[in-house]
Amino acid sequence: MARQSLIKTLLYTINNLLQQEKYKAGLAILKGFRNGAVYGAKIRAPHALVMTFLFRSGSLKDKLKVILKATYTHSRNLAYFVFTYKGLQALQQKIQGKTLQSHSFLAACVGGWLVFGDNNNINSQINMYLLSRILFALSRLAVEKGLIPQPKQDPFPLFATLVWGIVLWLFEYYPHTLQPSLQSSMNYLYHDSNVWHDISDFLVYNKPRTAALE
Repeated sequence: MARQSLIKTLLYTINNLLQQEKYKAGLAILKGFRNGAVYGAKIRAPHALVMTFLFRSGSLKDKLKVILKATYTHSRNLAYFVFTYKGLQALQQKIQGKTLQSHSFLAACVGGWLVFGDNNNINSQINMYLLSRILFALSRLAVEKGLIPQPKQDPFPLFATLVWGIVLWLFEYYPHTLQPSLQSSMNYLYHDSNVWHDISDFLVYNKPRTAALE
């Protein structure tokens, strides 16, 4: 009973603390750290699992190590970034007494440099993912602000045409310029499909079982 009472008292104290407005900024930073860690693990673990077992050779132990390392790196980096971003936002707001658009930009710039400035595979994937999104967003914003005219026809077909034309040209003639994971995917789709020996590696497997086990 004493233990249950202690737990109830502790939970009451914590919940009461969480409701205090004066601690809200700091608590929001801590929860941001938590959400960054959880979200990073959620989106990286399944991706690393599929890519590792599909394209990487080695023992099960080695593959699991790769998956865990990638998941940990993504989770850690996203947690660090959210913590840094929200912390710097809160600091600027406290100093200037109000919220400005520049606060978000400057806080994210510092966080991006500190956390995602290290040139590794995980950061490279995240940065390129964001680049494609912001190019779309900036194009839409430019139309909204009247900086460029509203297209009379949907530009997406032209966009798709150029994207696929350029990426396959790069893959066929300058593959070293593409990210390793993209090279692996395209090798599987376009080059591995040129090679087979019998029905087993034509329809059932991508490569002969003996080669896959090496």
